[in-house]
Amino acid sequence: MMKLSDMGFDPWFQAHAGDMRQEGRDIARISAVDRGSYLIRNLTGEVPAELAGKFYFQAESPVDLPCVGDWVTVQYHNNGTEAIIHEGFPRKTFLRRKSAGETVDFQMIAANIDAAFIVQSCHFDFSVRRMERYLVMAADGGVEPVVVLTKTDLISPEELEHKLAEITSVATTARVLALSNITGIGFDEFQQVLVPGKTYCLLGSSGVGKTTLLNRLIGQDAFDTKAVSGTGEGIHTTSRRQLIVLDNGTLLIDTPGMRELGLLGVSEGVNQGFEDIARLALDCRYPDCGHTQEPGCAVRAAVTNGELTEERYSSYMKLRNESAYHELSYLDKRKKDRAFGRFIKSVKKQKKI
Repeated sequence: MMKLSDMGFDPWFQAHAGDMRQEGRDIARISAVDRGSYLIRNLTGEVPAELAGKFYFQAESPVDLPCVGDWVTVQYHNNGTEAIIHEGFPRKTFLRRKSAGETVDFQMIAANIDAAFIVQSCHFDFSVRRMERYLVMAADGGVEPVVVLTKTDLISPEELEHKLAEITSVATTARVLALSNITGIGFDEFQQVLVPGKTYCLLGSSGVGKTTLLNRLIGQDAFDTKAVSGTGEGIHTTSRRQLIVLDNGTLLIDTPGMRELGLLGVSEGVNQGFEDIARLALDCRYPDCGHTQEPGCAVRAAVTNGELTEERYSSYMKLRNESAYHELSYLDKRKKDRAFGRFIKSVKKQKKI
């Protein structure tokens, strides 16, 4: 019989379970979220669930609501065919981005991930700059990144070698895998990375081969796939984030392709995602060096002498400034939200007098 540990409930979560265990409540994991509706996975299967009113109204932002991969306490009803979600466990790791569009807030992608597969295609999607964003996202949430280069059958061995060199020049600490879903080359090596009881997440644009890779792992075409469009842009096939348990006991979260990958409040993630620049910055004359026009800047010196490429430096500065700008807007928004909340409470209090 399946145990909670088989679903990723390791000693870290067990240490947080003491204060959350209540009579009549069980522990489950969020396996899918779709427009406010939830699916939870327990020891026997999946059950539809909804949030308890208290849980929903105490959430200060979308970040506080459950996302795929979260552990929660639930109460079953209707003979165990439905559930109410009462409380969420702390998150061990997470993946999040800035909400798409003009909204300045966080959007949770998944939680409690052991490793993120950053999937890029050798064909139209390949972009080192975009990969850097995913690396920063993973670093921000404490998730191990693994870069997966797909569709290697579409390019020559020489081109593949060049792309792998580009990846390793920026993904300095990440494992890099190259494979083809058509020929199967590299697939065995990919499977060897998967450990039963561990949770992995597939990240990448539409059309890079995430769903095809998932179908190959499952051994059947359980999920729809479509060819990329004539422009090279992928057509969305995965419509929601969902946690899938593979036959070998590995847990895998598939995600829709993300057209926007804005960063918010990830200054530490930027430093970890650009470890080469962070190391250079240790030799700057001033501890708070902005790496622009300051005298004694080791980072700018590295660009001048060719140790650091202008593209890598520009990407670092762009992501750092983007994150800081969005963070200021976010903090201002939260300040206004709290002020509005206090106003509403005062109005309610006055009506009771």
